[in-house]
Amino acid sequence: MFENLSLKLERAFKVLKGKGSITDINIAETVKEVRRALIDADVSYPIAKEFTDKVKAEALGRNVIGSIEPGQLMVKIVKDELTKLMGEEAIDINIKGSPAIVLVAGLQGSGKTTFCAKLANHLKTKRGKTVMLTACDVYRPAAITQLNVLGEQVGAPVYSEPENKNPIQIAQNALKEAKLKNINVLIVDTAGRLAVDEEMMNEIANLKKALNPQETLFVVDSMTGQDAVNTAKAFNNRLDYDGVVLTKLDGDTRGGAALTIRYVVDKPIKFVGVGEKMDALDVFHPERMANRILGMGDIVTLVERAQEQYDEMEARRLSKKIVKNEYNFEDFIAQINQVKKMGNMKDLIGMIPGMSKITKDVEISDDAFKNIEAIIGSMTPYERRHPSVLNGSRKMRIAAGSGNTIQEVNRLIKQFEDTRKMMKMVSNKGSKSLQNFTRRKR
Repeated sequence: MFENLSLKLERAFKVLKGKGSITDINIAETVKEVRRALIDADVSYPIAKEFTDKVKAEALGRNVIGSIEPGQLMVKIVKDELTKLMGEEAIDINIKGSPAIVLVAGLQGSGKTTFCAKLANHLKTKRGKTVMLTACDVYRPAAITQLNVLGEQVGAPVYSEPENKNPIQIAQNALKEAKLKNINVLIVDTAGRLAVDEEMMNEIANLKKALNPQETLFVVDSMTGQDAVNTAKAFNNRLDYDGVVLTKLDGDTRGGAALTIRYVVDKPIKFVGVGEKMDALDVFHPERMANRILGMGDIVTLVERAQEQYDEMEARRLSKKIVKNEYNFEDFIAQINQVKKMGNMKDLIGMIPGMSKITKDVEISDDAFKNIEAIIGSMTPYERRHPSVLNGSRKMRIAAGSGNTIQEVNRLIKQFEDTRKMMKMVSNKGSKSLQNFTRRKR
């Protein structure tokens, strides 16, 4: 999402490249370019100016020491100020209660219903909570059906009363049901509404008053740009919500809302939607986002996603198979599926420091593994478990079955064999190092 902003900030820092010191002149030039980059990213002029004034004041008060170059120092100052602008630290969702009630509000089309299901999935899989969803959008056709479908996907029950048009009654009945079933968290999906619609705004305010939720979240589509900030202010004036959720952060947007919404409404961004899948929801970390904007990657989030998919027992089993040279195509496809669960491929690669710059103009499809999956899927279970039996006639059958050429099948088999050899070599080296270390300790 922040590719254009990252590129323009990089150009701004080039003003200081090769300079031996920070001066009033080169700081003024750099700050001017940073301000332009922020305004182009849909940050309002007053906020962009205030931000760059702080950067300038901080930069002029610093001395360049040791091996740090002026450009590097400026990047650090901008990163620190960006982190402050977006809220400095991650703020956790409040789910203390029996059950804890989470009320979700926002404009129509902002992604509220999808977010409710994603949040249910997040709380179930990462926090170990039992969750119930409540359908309180009594106006939009198929809203209840949509929530039921999504609830089924994430394994969360949905409470609805299709004939009842009173959202307060529905929510109160859902709360009674949640208490009976010992549900930990009740998530209430509400109808989309405009801030200028007084009747609808009164309805959501009354719903909040009746439920007294532990957490009220405002969902905003980050692709609406600066308008998102104005809408957030209007809703906050009526609801005094606890946090903001930015959806569609993976879309083609300039990102000004993500940068300034925290500053304007003085409410933390708690979650960001980063894709269509039900697990594509991240806790918002201002410092990590600042790193990504500046092309510094986000290794912490990458490692966290990898750990979520990591199975220690499976890793031990694979390690033994690698040592015995028994690693096969079934293991290979299982590992590919683990990588796919971590999220969008371009997003993952962009978390590696320096890689966002390299991949900015490269199309990396989520279907990158499609051919591999088709080829392996065309093998028999015996062939997948015993790659050595793949002779010419078998390869021809696999190529025809997967819609690939014999060359593509051969290429995959060669890549697999190379991977297997490399993994065995690394595994053997690790074992020898451990043995040598043990001997030295004795």
